[in-house]
Amino acid sequence: MNNRMNRFESNAGGWTGPGGPQDVFYSRDDDWPLPRIVRGDGIYLWDDSGERYIDVSSGPIASNLGHNNRRIIEAMKAQAERLSFSYCRVSRTDENVALAQALAERAGPGFERAFMVSGGSEAIDMAIKFARQLAWSRSEKKRTRLFSLLPSYHGGTLASIALSGDLAVEEIFEDMAVMPERLPAPLTYRVPDGLTQDQNEDRIAEMFANRVGEVGPETCLALFMEPVGGLASGANVLSGRFLAMMRRICDQNGILMVFDEVMSGAGRTGRFMTAQYYPDAQPDVVILAKGIGAGYAPLGIMMAPAKLVDPLAASTGFNYGHTANANPIACAVGIAAIEEMEARNLIANALDVGDYLKSRLQSLMPGCPIIGDVRGKGLLIAAEIVADRDSRESLPAEAKAPDTIRRMALDHGLSLYARRTNNGLFGDWLMISPPLITTKAEVDEMTERLMATLNDFMDELSRRNVRVAS
Repeated sequence: MNNRMNRFESNAGGWTGPGGPQDVFYSRDDDWPLPRIVRGDGIYLWDDSGERYIDVSSGPIASNLGHNNRRIIEAMKAQAERLSFSYCRVSRTDENVALAQALAERAGPGFERAFMVSGGSEAIDMAIKFARQLAWSRSEKKRTRLFSLLPSYHGGTLASIALSGDLAVEEIFEDMAVMPERLPAPLTYRVPDGLTQDQNEDRIAEMFANRVGEVGPETCLALFMEPVGGLASGANVLSGRFLAMMRRICDQNGILMVFDEVMSGAGRTGRFMTAQYYPDAQPDVVILAKGIGAGYAPLGIMMAPAKLVDPLAASTGFNYGHTANANPIACAVGIAAIEEMEARNLIANALDVGDYLKSRLQSLMPGCPIIGDVRGKGLLIAAEIVADRDSRESLPAEAKAPDTIRRMALDHGLSLYARRTNNGLFGDWLMISPPLITTKAEVDEMTERLMATLNDFMDELSRRNVRVAS
């Protein structure tokens, strides 16, 4: 390893003066290396020493179009010069109308309405309120019960973090928030022993139907799922078969089905919305966020059908919001992001380059026994890190696999999104999800650097006498 890490700043010793960066709030259990990033272009970032890093995970799967995108920058500049803010409760703007139309046209029938907020957590929160307001308007006032999968992640507000499937977080907030009914996520790599994947999906669907019957369908409000997971499940892909079963149970009991596509939407999986892969399991509501703002502006979207929105508006209305809802600059960014994706054919590129990236990562597996699984769809991909590929045994907690690999990756010029979720109960993984503009040549570069990083990590495991199955 070279001396690149010696230039990194650390939050371990705290911040001696007033103010400080955001990370002064974060855990100081470890000496976190933090490069001071000063510039970005394409899929690359540079620190204040001039060192270059590949943005392997698009930040937190947000910078879908990379850095220094001129179309978006010019759209932001022009919009700020023309109109920087107008509150949507007292006015309309052309940008709000144009973005809503662009979204509805690309989402297709059943998603004619777009409610715009500042990010994914807010959009999930709005979807919870929308489901509840809809039930209230129908005099179905007992419908309060939510369902989600374990593991999963749905956001950072009190409501959305409670909805998420993370037991470590639940322990902190369970006495302060309404916790959902949790169903096991059908993890494709970690299928319970003795079951096929189909049998496991059948088991979970049966659990859902039985639980609805136990608590009473009249109390059940909505089911939230990530069709392709993010950091909580390591890009676990739900099958169309499983989603169709869950759709039927929802239909039979008047339960809204919501797809959380904060990470998987906006072209990342090779469709504008991942829901478009599942004609037999269309959700009632889809949440978009990260990619639609592409890291340039805070933007989250709740896509919903006119057949639900319009009658609700005519009865009780859906009158909730935040100051920055449908912000003109954020809307201008969303429009420019859609135009950029289409002008450069980036949704198709996500599918093509994503397949190539997955194959390149799989090609590392024979020489890298700690890669247990490579999964995902399009450019939403994860590599699971294990001690034993066949038994699916995870590395011990003290190895701190995601964080240690993330730190070592910096030394090889990779900015990687990885952290342990659910205290490692469901495994450890790395999010290998670069921007949609990534080329196959850039995939080759990042996978070579990743292999060097994993070799360093395996050497470290050997020095610490941590067993890894060969």
